[in-house]
Amino acid sequence: MTLLSSREKRASSDRLPSAHGGPAGSRRRGVPLAAILPTTVLIVSAVYFLLPVVWVFFSATKSSAELFTTPAFSFGTALWDNLVALFAYENGGFAKWLGNSFFYSIVGALASTLFSAGAGYALAMYDFRGKHAIMVGLLGGVLLPTITLAIPQYLLFAQIGLANTYWSVLIPTMITPFGIYLAYVFARASMPVELLEAARVDGSSEWRTFRSIGLPMLLPGLVTIFLLQFIGAWNNFLLPYIMLTDPDLFPITVSMYMMLNRGGSEPILYTLAIAGAAVAIIPVVAFVLILQRYWRLDLVSGSLK
Repeated sequence: MTLLSSREKRASSDRLPSAHGGPAGSRRRGVPLAAILPTTVLIVSAVYFLLPVVWVFFSATKSSAELFTTPAFSFGTALWDNLVALFAYENGGFAKWLGNSFFYSIVGALASTLFSAGAGYALAMYDFRGKHAIMVGLLGGVLLPTITLAIPQYLLFAQIGLANTYWSVLIPTMITPFGIYLAYVFARASMPVELLEAARVDGSSEWRTFRSIGLPMLLPGLVTIFLLQFIGAWNNFLLPYIMLTDPDLFPITVSMYMMLNRGGSEPILYTLAIAGAAVAIIPVVAFVLILQRYWRLDLVSGSLK
């Protein structure tokens, strides 16, 4: 037999069950309210935001008659008929509008991510004259509601002949104060100045330093910026509604609004609009799941490095 040290004795005694059925060192009599309340709030918020989404998917399976006569959260019998009618509407107009939404969202989000990366990196890593004024203007742009800029932007684009074009929707989404500020905050928090100074000492140019060191270290933040900009552009309604008059340029948000407006005289359009909303939700969910996965992998690899 060997003698246990005092540390081993304490460890073994901590593993013994107490009279109340738990560890001897445990003094908890129950879960505190401070732990239950946040979880309850999160669950209620999730149910509140997900309930309309669940209703959309249930209603997309119903015909016009079933939509108003069956329980809200019950399946119908017309899912395939609704999808066929949706993509046949206006000679395949829904597919064109869906493609326009992908074009506006992906191109706008990619351009916004690149512009935000360059601007945020420069503001975080360099000191130059006028930087304070730029930061004040940037914060003002973040706090300013985008709805207040829609009419001035339309007037400017109309004067230069870009209204009712793809550019009138893309340009305002390419440069966003929120994306630049988010890239600035992430660059300040994640990029050590010593590493950049070491690259300069080794003879690396500023462009090469940004491309080889800055962008890889900013990648988790850039994925977040791309995801937020994609969702914002995909859900954008007011800007294309003001800028565009040609139905061939409409995104899916404006086209479904037009369908709902005509639903009073053509009730079948209600079911088509609901089916279109269900189809429009799928790409957003897919992008969130895919990019969230890569974002987590980037965070893990960054921590290991």
